[in-house]
Amino acid sequence: MLRPQRLVKKQNAQVQSVPAPVGGWNARDSLANMEITDAVQLENMFPTVNSVQLRGGYSSWATGLGSQVESLFSYAGGATSKLFAAAGTSIWDVTSSGAVGAASLTGLTNARWEHVNVSTTGGNYVYIVNGFDSARVFDGTVWSTPAITVATSSTFSQVELFKNRLWFIQKNTLKAWYLPTSAISGAAASLDLSSVARKGGYLVAVATWTLDAGYGVDDNLVFVTSEGEVIVYRGTDPASAATWALTGLWQLGSPIGTRCVYKYAGDLLILTYDGLFPLASALQSSRLDPRVALSDKIQGAMALATYNYGSTFGWDITYSSKDNALWVNVPVAVGSQQQYVMNSITKAWCQFTGWAANCHEVFSNTPYFGGNGAVYKSWTADNTDNAAAIQTNTIQAFNYFDTRGTKKQFTRVRPTLLTNGIPSTFIGMNVDFDLSDTTAALTFSPGTTALWDTSLWDVAVWGAGLAVNNGWQGIAGIGTCGGLHLKTSSKGMDIQWPATDVVYQSGWPGV
Repeated sequence: MLRPQRLVKKQNAQVQSVPAPVGGWNARDSLANMEITDAVQLENMFPTVNSVQLRGGYSSWATGLGSQVESLFSYAGGATSKLFAAAGTSIWDVTSSGAVGAASLTGLTNARWEHVNVSTTGGNYVYIVNGFDSARVFDGTVWSTPAITVATSSTFSQVELFKNRLWFIQKNTLKAWYLPTSAISGAAASLDLSSVARKGGYLVAVATWTLDAGYGVDDNLVFVTSEGEVIVYRGTDPASAATWALTGLWQLGSPIGTRCVYKYAGDLLILTYDGLFPLASALQSSRLDPRVALSDKIQGAMALATYNYGSTFGWDITYSSKDNALWVNVPVAVGSQQQYVMNSITKAWCQFTGWAANCHEVFSNTPYFGGNGAVYKSWTADNTDNAAAIQTNTIQAFNYFDTRGTKKQFTRVRPTLLTNGIPSTFIGMNVDFDLSDTTAALTFSPGTTALWDTSLWDVAVWGAGLAVNNGWQGIAGIGTCGGLHLKTSSKGMDIQWPATDVVYQSGWPGV
């Protein structure tokens, strides 16, 4: 008697091209339900409109500041611009690179200053306060202490310019102060918000907010309390009911740190325990629809970071227009801070590690950060971290390759990398939501091209910029879904990653 033969389904090798994770870091959605252009982890690779690429590096700018630089601020007065750094109990002029000389200001209480630039008939100034020392102003040449009466300027923890008036927050109170119009000194008048703030607490931040209210663009003065209340005023003279009015009071999440607001394009960003919000959208629907948060896609990571480090000094917001990047500094610990970075065009996020930054400032269209006894220029084109290699780590979203529930054996990958060097590169395939390290070494040898002003004309081989490297690499992995895992280590070179080809064999449901 002949036994029936078991039918064996033939497994055919298939190949599929997977776009690089230009959708950015996703710390919100289920691992089983992400877009294939997202990434579970995207460290030190910046998502652009058509590829992900190695972030810029950083280089030493000013050294010899002695201790942690906790404030950077710039003076912009006509044709004169200067960059200042505060560390310990002193402030230095760090406009020029190299070792700093004598400090501009000494004998201060701390280095956590807030600032604003202001122009009057008397000149151009940068005005700084820290809530402990008397306010200081710099006029382009010398520092001085403005003569303020009625209020005590050493209690001013925040400063803002609103419709030709300087406004201040009195530390740990619900009281604000303001000076006469177009003045940097004189008798201060108070605006007490204790009868307005329903949840109490104290004022944390003050900022101007430009808003089109339907009948034209107008500026508003925004106060943020420690309890997350946002109080908005409109007008010119707070002493006159005819020209000054309370516009509204809204409730958001509690703010993170004292540098929790940032002027961004035509809006005001506010960093809270609920995420990073544009104020115009937040005041309409933040608690009803958290998707209005710019940080919505990484909200899981933001929530964890604010829970763990929300009370730590070092949170701030920075925007670099030349890099199309907005980032939030996350003070994990001194010396190991991180940045959550958003592409301002696509709104895709990634994570930077390696920039040990306490604070940031954009000066002459270039971002800088303050670190341990030094100021560094960031996002540099040399693509090294102060001459050290940059490490990247990416786990792309798990991909079912069009057949959910079907086992697949992943055998080969071919990442397309555009680079002008030979980075150390490692690649693997994580299967079935395993986030452990499965990478194996990938090596390639791009063609050697000539150096300008060094190689001989008509003899040397000239390159055309980035070389395409797309060799096949063997991998191992069996599962219903797979997420590409790419790591690189490089020094002084560009890396761009637009896509990867994956070879796999499909089985059948349940096998």
